[in-house]
Amino acid sequence: MTHQWQPSASMSALRARAAVIAKIRAFFADRDVLEVDTPALSSAAVSDPHLFPFATVFVPDGGGESSCYYLQTSPEYPMKRLLAAGSGSIWQLAKVFRNGESGSRHNPEFSMLEWYRPGFDHHRLMDEVDELVCAILSVAPARRVTYATLFADLLSLDIHRCSDAQLAEESRLRCGFKGELSRDGWLELLFSHCIEPLLVEPTMVYAFPASQAALAQVLEGDDHVPSAARFELFIRGMELANGYFELTDSQEQTRRFELDQDQRRELGRSVLPVDALLIDALRTGMPSCAGVALGVDRLIMLALDAKRIDEVIAFGFDRA
Repeated sequence: MTHQWQPSASMSALRARAAVIAKIRAFFADRDVLEVDTPALSSAAVSDPHLFPFATVFVPDGGGESSCYYLQTSPEYPMKRLLAAGSGSIWQLAKVFRNGESGSRHNPEFSMLEWYRPGFDHHRLMDEVDELVCAILSVAPARRVTYATLFADLLSLDIHRCSDAQLAEESRLRCGFKGELSRDGWLELLFSHCIEPLLVEPTMVYAFPASQAALAQVLEGDDHVPSAARFELFIRGMELANGYFELTDSQEQTRRFELDQDQRRELGRSVLPVDALLIDALRTGMPSCAGVALGVDRLIMLALDAKRIDEVIAFGFDRA
């Protein structure tokens, strides 16, 4: 008889998970942030060339033309449409799906906490992320350090002045990578392999390179050069949250979507449908705001000192 039908998490872990989620819900209720629920299926897909959505086909009952839909990798796009419609501050605990992601810290289906705060910038949102995480984990507030400072302090690299060739040489020396990458590719390789594991104490990293802005604004003031107004939170060498001072310019968002599509072609990956509804919402007008996505399963892993994600979810991927 197989035991695969049984949960991968213990009942005590599942009760602790429920308690964490209750604390999250109370945290936002105390701040009068509206809980929302948006569709998990979309006719558009994520633009990030490094994320792979699950696709499915809708077949109308009784016949008709079928159409492709994608399971969300994040609830970001529909939540921004709500912001443009006048929702005010909102939060959501969503199931999200990313193809190919499986391991001790990854499950193809996982729980993401995402919230948006009109009137906040990324620094003010970092304060609120700290408040939530400290309430759940009973840890000290995170230290804050720029992306460039980490490279300077930990790898003796000035990323504002060093050449692509120097980054490649460091990456091959430190990581043993023999292929070819773009400048951002080298930076991301060095960060993930050589810096991220050292971020044991709570650390907010901000002022990412402007080329890594994703859906964030590019601003002056956080570093010596214009940089992405975004941050990431790391605890025990694990990324926990990724936040932006959100881009609200529809034309710039369209340009970035097009660049993502170009990169997909260069990497030999499928070009996916762009979310025209998000562009329309931005064109209508989304309020100045900051938003963040936080991995709930990883937060619970930290709370319970779990080594694997399947210890804190009812059924891991091998039992789905």
